[in-house]
Amino acid sequence: MKFVDRLLGAERHNDSLLCVGLDPEPAKFPPAWQGDARRIFDFCAAIVDATHDLVIAFKPQIAYFAAQRAEDQLERLVAHIHRVAPEVPVILDAKRGDIGSTAEQYAREAFERYQADALTLSPFMGFDSIEPYLRYADKGLILLCRTSNAGGADLQAQPLASGELLYEHVARLAQGPWNRSGQLGLVVGATHPGEIERVREIAPTLPLLIPGIGAQGGDAAATVRAGWRQEGGRTVAPIIVSSSRAVLYASAGDDFAAAARRVATATRDTLRQARPA
Repeated sequence: MKFVDRLLGAERHNDSLLCVGLDPEPAKFPPAWQGDARRIFDFCAAIVDATHDLVIAFKPQIAYFAAQRAEDQLERLVAHIHRVAPEVPVILDAKRGDIGSTAEQYAREAFERYQADALTLSPFMGFDSIEPYLRYADKGLILLCRTSNAGGADLQAQPLASGELLYEHVARLAQGPWNRSGQLGLVVGATHPGEIERVREIAPTLPLLIPGIGAQGGDAAATVRAGWRQEGGRTVAPIIVSSSRAVLYASAGDDFAAAARRVATATRDTLRQARPA
């Protein structure tokens, strides 16, 4: 099953646009596990168990695992997600960007070692940095387009000779000539709802991964209005609205998983209610 079909299936199954980002920081774990990197799997698996019926996807951020020498725990975690929530895709947030044989190895890492369903990529080395990943025909490739960080405009909002801004050009390539097998999506930050709407105009059918709600301050309802589209009662332009810290660290106590579920439920309901009738 292709990534976009898995995504649409998860949206229907859980009636959700919410993605929970898995960015484990042992210093923020509950007291019995605090500072213990060996508990990364236990912490993240508890979050998954508490929220898997509320989400459209899970998004582990690879740096939080690699920095703690916890790649083996990431492998276990992805396998756990596939086991307890087989309908929910896993997006590995790695933002890879390289060419040739190096890109081939990154693709093997994401899709063979970790068994991710999709991967975030940097497109700024051009199509040949994307092509090796396209060989995994059922996987999703989500390209950085207009990110939510303050410095994103330094490059992404620069005008080209054509008059287009760089992020607009990336969106046009992803919707058009680069999307040879229907595998591409785009990352667009929730802190720029007007730019989400502009990307949606250029890329009317691509999945959009939208980080930045919750701790980063993006408006959940404005995000849905700008990016989500349906026709005839069916989603034609899916969005994946990601929240990490607000869910993971909803409580610093032993009730962290129950607190995560409460926040995830409230966020899912806010996103659901914002969808146009």
